[in-house]
Amino acid sequence: MLTGLLLLAGGAGAGLFGALLGLGGGILIVPFLTLVLDLPMRVAVGTSLVAVIVTSGASAGVYLERHVANLRLGMTLELFSAGGALVGGLIAFAISQQALAALFVGLLVYTAAAMVRRGVGERRAGTATGGGASQDDDPSHEPGPDAVPRRIGVGIAGSAFAGVVSALLGVGGGIVKVPVMHLGMGLPLRTATSTSNLMIGVTASASALIYFMRGGIDPLVTGPTVVGVFIGASIGTRIGHRIKIGYLRWLFVAVLAYTAWEMLGLVFA
Repeated sequence: MLTGLLLLAGGAGAGLFGALLGLGGGILIVPFLTLVLDLPMRVAVGTSLVAVIVTSGASAGVYLERHVANLRLGMTLELFSAGGALVGGLIAFAISQQALAALFVGLLVYTAAAMVRRGVGERRAGTATGGGASQDDDPSHEPGPDAVPRRIGVGIAGSAFAGVVSALLGVGGGIVKVPVMHLGMGLPLRTATSTSNLMIGVTASASALIYFMRGGIDPLVTGPTVVGVFIGASIGTRIGHRIKIGYLRWLFVAVLAYTAWEMLGLVFA
């Protein structure tokens, strides 16, 4: 009973953050299941993939209704993400759990550093031009599908890599897709997170099937976790537009840094 409640609460928290940041919740679910409940890494990844599908389903419709996601770009990049997810799912069971944890930590640290650099750079630019806030920092401003992406090649390569990462680490690929679209393609952060939420469900589905066929998904763990994720994602989707982008960015960085620190224990286990 207690374990079920923990899974429900952990899923709710992960779903809330996942919807707000476009990450699918997997970045918190995997550490929660491995560090708190001491589950094997691959079971945690399989459970996380199913949760990512739920997070995407709960939030995608709302973002499309509000016209903050770039549907055309998401559909294009998802073709490459799904291919990467299939490749990652096929090789995931041949990699040791310590290696998977090390990859997870490295990805977290790199992404956090990139987001910090972007945030500091934008703050300096705002100061140099008189300290005015950018449109991205205005929660009432929600860039829509008309936002023009740059460097499509970067987006394609990043999306394929995100698919592989999704299958290996159960993060839905959002941890890669959001920085790729925001930093690499020049999309506003709110548009990047919203578009990522559209994509991650399809990406996770491609690799979740492989995990299911290989026994990497435990229904007793996945069930309550997914229910919690749905509740948290539904809440996060509805309050996300009220939160300033600057807060989201630094919240993103704080979550990444804390998770990386905790996951180091699995690398040296």
